[in-house]
Amino acid sequence: MHLLGLPLVVTAQVDLVLVLVSLLAFWTRLSRLSYPNAVVFDEVYYGQFVSLYMKRVFFIDDSGPPLGHMILAFGAYLGGFDGNFLWNRIGADYPSSVSVWSLRLLPALCGSLCVPLVYLLTLELNFSHLAALGAALLLLLENSLIVQSRFMLLESVLIFFVLLAFLSYLRFHNAPNRFSWLLLSGASCAAAVGVKYMGVFSYLLLLGVASLHTWNLIGDHTLNVCVQCVCRFMCLVVVPVLLYVFWFYIHLGLLSHSGPHDQLMSSAFQASLQGGLSRITQGQPLEVAYGSQVTLRSSASQPIPCWLHSHRANYPVRYENGRGSSHQQQVTCYPFKDVNNWWIIKDPGKQKLVVGSPPQPVRHGDVIQLVHGMTSRFLNSHDVAAPMSPHAQEVSGYIDFNVSMAAQNLWRVHISNREAESDVWKTILSEVRLVHVNTSAVLKLSGVSLPDWGFRQLEVVAEKLFKGHSSVLGWTVEEHRYGTSQEQKEREAELHSPTHIDIDRKMSFWAKFLELQWKMLTVKQEDSEHKYSSSPLEWITMETNIAYWLHSSTNAQIHLIGNPVSWGVANLSLLAYQLLAAVYLVRRRRGIKDLPDAVWCRFSCLGCVCVGGWVVNFVPFLLMEKTLFLYHYLPALCYLYVLSPALLEHAHTHLLSSAIQRQALGVCVSAVLLTVFLSYRNFCPLTYGSPELSANQLQGLRWRETWDILYRHR
Repeated sequence: MHLLGLPLVVTAQVDLVLVLVSLLAFWTRLSRLSYPNAVVFDEVYYGQFVSLYMKRVFFIDDSGPPLGHMILAFGAYLGGFDGNFLWNRIGADYPSSVSVWSLRLLPALCGSLCVPLVYLLTLELNFSHLAALGAALLLLLENSLIVQSRFMLLESVLIFFVLLAFLSYLRFHNAPNRFSWLLLSGASCAAAVGVKYMGVFSYLLLLGVASLHTWNLIGDHTLNVCVQCVCRFMCLVVVPVLLYVFWFYIHLGLLSHSGPHDQLMSSAFQASLQGGLSRITQGQPLEVAYGSQVTLRSSASQPIPCWLHSHRANYPVRYENGRGSSHQQQVTCYPFKDVNNWWIIKDPGKQKLVVGSPPQPVRHGDVIQLVHGMTSRFLNSHDVAAPMSPHAQEVSGYIDFNVSMAAQNLWRVHISNREAESDVWKTILSEVRLVHVNTSAVLKLSGVSLPDWGFRQLEVVAEKLFKGHSSVLGWTVEEHRYGTSQEQKEREAELHSPTHIDIDRKMSFWAKFLELQWKMLTVKQEDSEHKYSSSPLEWITMETNIAYWLHSSTNAQIHLIGNPVSWGVANLSLLAYQLLAAVYLVRRRRGIKDLPDAVWCRFSCLGCVCVGGWVVNFVPFLLMEKTLFLYHYLPALCYLYVLSPALLEHAHTHLLSSAIQRQALGVCVSAVLLTVFLSYRNFCPLTYGSPELSANQLQGLRWRETWDILYRHR
């Protein structure tokens, strides 16, 4: 036994204060998590995406990347949720088949873990355990953070990853050879950005702090500077980028079925999904040939798609403003699938409208004619002003009125992405510009709606444009069949029964990732005013609240309201730090060093992390033109809760010289903490939704006139 080195002894140090605050955090966030058994505020929004994940249906959420939704969906999956719940209104009761506890579990766990993370983060900033306890208590007793953690929402998940990123980085900074902490920091940054784009603010701050620390390392001869720089770059830049892409890889791998947001994507993207467009285009010919019957989708028609269209109606002889038209057949862009969207590719040198044997493919630079399938009119343009865009040429289906207006119906095919694909016009894959041969104008969607005589469809024009505008001029063949009928009647019947040729077309992950990322950043839903929306300046003084849930028949309700005392402490700490830092900087400029270099470094680091964290998570919202809510302030608030006790410790140690002053400060801090706890208890009924309060009690909780607290008189 002696040779085996027995007995084995394990020695562990346990921070009982850390264990205690962690247990309290779990209790405040996880107790009675299934109450209320109803949809609470933005659960109605996130729940829709969770259901789509359960059914593997594709969607786009322009508010952020997919990791946050996947985390919520994972919690739902653990509870056996099948996605069959209609998320149509706040307050709707969950059926017994839905595990409400599992839907809310992961955000609550993340919110609970934020408390010990703040404790450890304060220690890594080189402050005492007492200051760490103070920061943890402020976070523990913050009502708004508790509310945001207890429901299927993402702010607690975002804050968890941000705190973990800073904690991991500071642990590495304090022990530069422990690169596992640096790697964890980079992964946490990627996760924060993957949950919400707000995470970018904290990520950029961490990169700034790391860059400053790296610059200071250059003069340190005890470390291998090259290795340190490379490792920091790899862990804090390369790893987050790779993980960010990885979140989308999982997202696109899971969502393989066609869904409600398909129309926002390109035809190629839609065809890569099961069902929807892929069901329509499955097996259709790949190469467009003379005689092909096609539908042409405009690349500029976003977010709603539309297809080149014509119908048996002519332009008015004169428009309302007195301008004349060609009075020829209207050509428009129509945002619905319709038999009048079909066109035939014709060889100008031949009369036939069917595909030869073998098919003769259309290539880049070829001159073609486009014949409307249902009316046999040729796509035409001429020197006549368009109805709604007089600077551009009218596009029409040519009718020979036996007047001095000859047909000008030749179009040159310009394949914009031929270098990536080929110079052969391909279904779905090729983006094509149609250039009018006679005038060099390009067929394009103007985006303007026609009046009633045009059935409110979208105007199509031909316009002479510079090369820089080519990105919005493309047309894509979406549906395609090889025409076999020369006669009009037979051809009209054929348009309803496509032929199929087995062709395997796949879109690469990188192409899908880049397109999806671009859509998320550019396709924005219209912002509308919300009853509980607010401005950033209202957050600082908590002039606003949000009613998250109201019982249908009693006064039980849940509100997003912060702890007013904690909120005030945070604001005072922010102001005090800035004033104190300004005094220190002025005196140091004059050669007076009030603090030793080590203490000044710690004080500066505190400001960079905490004040910097508040600035980068608050100031950007002042510049945003979007609907904002109080919960957007919560990440910034967490930085101030780390700042407050650390600043008090600094004052206690370096500003107060006498024992009486320090004792007085201790008494004041104890009184403030007691007030924070009493304030927390006071607002608990609005935090947890129980116990139910009377109308008078609720009115007593309305500490500000601007708060919207609802109650029923009995």
